Amino acid sequence: MPSKLIIGILASESSGGSLLDVNPGLIIWTLVTFVLLLVLLKRMAWKPILTALDNRQNEIKDSLERAEKAKEEAQKILDENRASLSKAEEESKKIIDQSRTYAEDLKEQMLKDSKVQAQKIISDATTEIERKKESAFEELKNQIADISVNAAEKIMKENIDAEKNKQLVAKYLDEIRKN
Repeated sequence: MPSKLIIGILASESSGGSLLDVNPGLIIWTLVTFVLLLVLLKRMAWKPILTALDNRQNEIKDSLERAEKAKEEAQKILDENRASLSKAEEESKKIIDQSRTYAEDLKEQMLKDSKVQAQKIISDATTEIERKKESAFEELKNQIADISVNAAEKIMKENIDAEKNKQLVAKYLDEIRKN
């Protein structure tokens, strides 16, 4: 069987030519067809293809520029956010410090006010004690005066001797001590 195949190949070469044979007519027609195809492609497809490629290139370029602008804007916003955050942190620290200062001042003021109020209470109490003391002393004085007047009156009524006067004074002094 292999021998029949080889014989068939040799027979076809001798009758019409092989693939490697040079045929000038075929070359010319191939060149003419190729040139016509190039002209047709240039007129019909080349411009639209180049235009599409240029458009695509411009779109890519625009997209890259927009991406770069977006990146710059994002960086700008990020920087602004960082600045705002640091400013907010500073403000919060400032508010906390002010609150602490206010609380300390309020504490000191309350202590001062309570001391003043305690001093006023002590002063009022001292004044009240002095007033009551004076009142009690005045009442005591009045009682002593009444007792003295009563004793003098009784002494005068009885008009007795010195010995009886001494006894009477002693008696009234005992009464004073008991009261």
